[in-house]
Amino acid sequence: MSHKTDQDQLLAEVLAEASPADFRAALLAATLRQARRRRQFRVARQVVGVLAVLGLLAVFLGHQFSRPPVAPSTPAGTIAKSARPQAGYELVRTRPLPAAALVGTRKLSVPSRGWSLAPVTEVVTTRGGYRLLNDNELLAMLVGKPAVLIRTSPQTEELVFANAEDQKLLLKN
Repeated sequence: MSHKTDQDQLLAEVLAEASPADFRAALLAATLRQARRRRQFRVARQVVGVLAVLGLLAVFLGHQFSRPPVAPSTPAGTIAKSARPQAGYELVRTRPLPAAALVGTRKLSVPSRGWSLAPVTEVVTTRGGYRLLNDNELLAMLVGKPAVLIRTSPQTEELVFANAEDQKLLLKN
């Protein structure tokens, strides 16, 4: 006999003494029960898949056949004998507005002249002339006012004051 076979026999003898008599039967029953559950789950999944496909097919076919039939077209120049309006629209009859409801324009009888009462001031905006403050410069402006600078991202900061009055005073400047 080989060395490995002797080890297997020794292990089988040790386990046989330590395990209960019906251990093999219980292990086999548990294995069979688990295999049965897996098979039932696989069959149930297949059945649900087939039912889902059939349901989608039924909805699609129901949608196709539930459309209202299209009326056959009549040759040009003829009028259909049974001209009934379809349920998809409502016929609206219109009429013109009375003359009093219309708005119009007319020329002024007196010639008008435009006059400017105040001289016009031209405002020109130039670019630049400012620089961004860094964090230390901003906080140095707030000496004596409790505030905190909160960074929510590398490009986004928010200055939060402990007293709302301090914020109002700073924004007035």
